[in-house]
Amino acid sequence: MEAESYRGYRIWGHAILQQEDILQPVRYAASGTITRNGRLVEASGVLGSCETEEEAQLVGLDWARAWVDNHG
Repeated sequence: MEAESYRGYRIWGHAILQQEDILQPVRYAASGTITRNGRLVEASGVLGSCETEEEAQLVGLDWARAWVDNHG
């Protein structure tokens, strides 16, 4: 999980391990969360599937920044 402060919000990028079969390559589901003053503001649900944990976290952070830019 990767977090940062952005325009008065705390935003989070999440990577959720997805491996249904041991023979399949590891994939990560990307999602994002936005909080303000310790309270949940918005959560994305699954945004997509990524090859790396870092990529998934960045997708979540990008979504959260865009949400704040459009709603904040």
